[in-house]
Amino acid sequence: MNSQTNLLIRTSFAKLFSIIFLVLALAIVFSLIFDIFNDLVDGVGFMQIFLGSINTGIIALAVFELALVIHKEYSGEEAEDEDPVAALRRTIPRFIGTVCVALSLEGLIMVIKYSQFDLAGNLYYPVAIISSTAFLLIALGVFIFLSDKSTRALAVENQSKVLQTGAPAAGPDAGELHTANFTPDDKKAAS
Repeated sequence: MNSQTNLLIRTSFAKLFSIIFLVLALAIVFSLIFDIFNDLVDGVGFMQIFLGSINTGIIALAVFELALVIHKEYSGEEAEDEDPVAALRRTIPRFIGTVCVALSLEGLIMVIKYSQFDLAGNLYYPVAIISSTAFLLIALGVFIFLSDKSTRALAVENQSKVLQTGAPAAGPDAGELHTANFTPDDKKAAS
């Protein structure tokens, strides 16, 4: 397949999946509004309505965020020299952050529900959810830390090649010197 066909297929599928996830998010929001209205009419307690609506709203937000990420990352023309790690660093933290908010709220809502109904024996489930959320945040932090080091090392290497040869080095962000992000030790290593 040539690059034009590849771009057309990728863009078409990205738009299709973006539309599917946007419609799903909209359906979840309409379901949320409908459930709140029905619960108010049926006389359900305000706390129960509140807990259920937070849960559904966070799920709608996560689905909407997924649609935005798919549209942003796969709809446009891909740069030939774009660093895949840099592309991941742009999209993953926002999506993982949304998922972590959803999981932590789910765990807290479960703790509140179980404490209201005196089901303390079931607290293992929300503790597992909150622990897995913490692990996911730690893994995200490690990814950002390690990918930042590799990105800096590549930038220092490119800067040293530019200083030695006077011409930009090949590769992602070649020739773009962002010395404001360098520490004094990085600047010394490059010169």
